[in-house]
Amino acid sequence: MPKIGLTGKAWLKGFHIFFACMWIGSAAAMLLLGFVRNHISNGNELWAVNMSVKLIDDFIIIPAAIGCLITGILFSWLTNWGFFKYKWIILKYIINISAILFGTFYLGPWVNGMEAISRVEGLAALQNATYLQFAAMNRYLGSLQAFVLVLAAFISVFKPWGKRAGK
Repeated sequence: MPKIGLTGKAWLKGFHIFFACMWIGSAAAMLLLGFVRNHISNGNELWAVNMSVKLIDDFIIIPAAIGCLITGILFSWLTNWGFFKYKWIILKYIINISAILFGTFYLGPWVNGMEAISRVEGLAALQNATYLQFAAMNRYLGSLQAFVLVLAAFISVFKPWGKRAGK
């Protein structure tokens, strides 16, 4: 199997770090925008905040998450790191794929639901039980996901646990 050289590896690492920064930074921005809801005075402002969160999710988080996965796969394939040689790499794949799936099936639909409800109901959305449930789940589980993404970044730096037995 062909391996890439030092320059190729550096480019790949740069893109991987870029996508990870985009993902973590966007997650932080979305969480911070959630706190703005406490200071909103009209329905258009509420919808604008929710639409902003949706745009960040659709156009930054999703491409960044896919970018992290693709560059991770390329690292495993084109370097000596491999796919299953190291426990920390396996954990990073588990984190990445789990975060993508959780975002796809839970966080994303909650974000989309909040935007749709606030577009129709305006400020009254803040009295809507479904909207409030989506907001709470995004706040708590979105924070947890952001923390786990930061943890994945530190796993990349420290590379704990070494090689798997027999590898």
